[in-house]
Amino acid sequence: MEPLDNIQNRKIDHIKICVTEDVDYKDQNTFDLYQFEHNALPELNYDEIDQSIEFWGRRFSYPLLLSSMTGGNELAKNINFDLGLLANELNIPIAVGSQRPALENPELIETYSIVRKKFPNLFLIGNIGAAQLVKNDFTIDKIHKIVEMIEANAVYIHTNPLQELFQKNGDLGFKGILKQIEIIVKEVEIPILVKEVGAGINKEVAEKLLNVGVSGIDVAGASGTNWAKVEMIRNKKVNDNFINWGLPTTYCIKEIAKLKSKYNFTLIGSGGIDNGIKIAKAIALGADFTGSAKAIIKSIYDNGVEFTYRTILEWMEDLKRVQFLTSSKNINELKNAKLITKMELY
Repeated sequence: MEPLDNIQNRKIDHIKICVTEDVDYKDQNTFDLYQFEHNALPELNYDEIDQSIEFWGRRFSYPLLLSSMTGGNELAKNINFDLGLLANELNIPIAVGSQRPALENPELIETYSIVRKKFPNLFLIGNIGAAQLVKNDFTIDKIHKIVEMIEANAVYIHTNPLQELFQKNGDLGFKGILKQIEIIVKEVEIPILVKEVGAGINKEVAEKLLNVGVSGIDVAGASGTNWAKVEMIRNKKVNDNFINWGLPTTYCIKEIAKLKSKYNFTLIGSGGIDNGIKIAKAIALGADFTGSAKAIIKSIYDNGVEFTYRTILEWMEDLKRVQFLTSSKNINELKNAKLITKMELY
């Protein structure tokens, strides 16, 4: 087992690298390949537009969740408090980072539980790594512990084979994960969601997960933070052959959305979401909800929580402007807004 202090140091490195280094994918941000077809006769009034959406029995003000970021150290505790404050003020859901450190050291529980303690009404999503599920010491009791730790409303299981490949002492034992996810789905009463951490999920993998009962898929596509690059920076050794490995967010959303006719699940579009236009495009491509991580944490780090709050509200105003210009009175109608590729314009 990796020493806990190594895990804590890695988590701190991750935060600092993400907010100070250029770790975004360079060639995979395909949101820019699409634009909305303008509606010159919108047939609605701007003040009639509704941006609220229901997510597992709760109605949120906007189709955005603050996606999994951090936990397990004092810096993370402060960030999680700020994120909780944002989610509470905006009435949107929030996910904590991997709770593995707190499972191994109860003294770290507060770096996660502070969110629930300070903001008791939040919709809060727990988090555990898929590779942890096939360890010899894994038991279903650990899932119950991460739920109890933060009184989670749902749980993310994150999968990150690309990141683990380039992480020092990374976990490369992934055999048997699907079966373990199936067991967790049957044993845990709250929704179980599966997400990548930035390299994307394809349609075939999504269908396997839905067949074992997963409630939601978060594509976490290769259009935002490149976690392989984060690990390469930590190790001071860049492998250019894999620097652009992954599936773009738009592709993942579009492909997995095709499964909607067969399965009842929530599709979350994340990976490069850093403005209201991208949120709108993700929804028009088939996402039910969107998630953002690095753009939020970097904004907090650089400019503070109040600035970040105003930034997110501006994202939502741009989303509303798109709704108006596509005659989409609510988020469900936005799903029917027509996107055209730049090639169709010529």
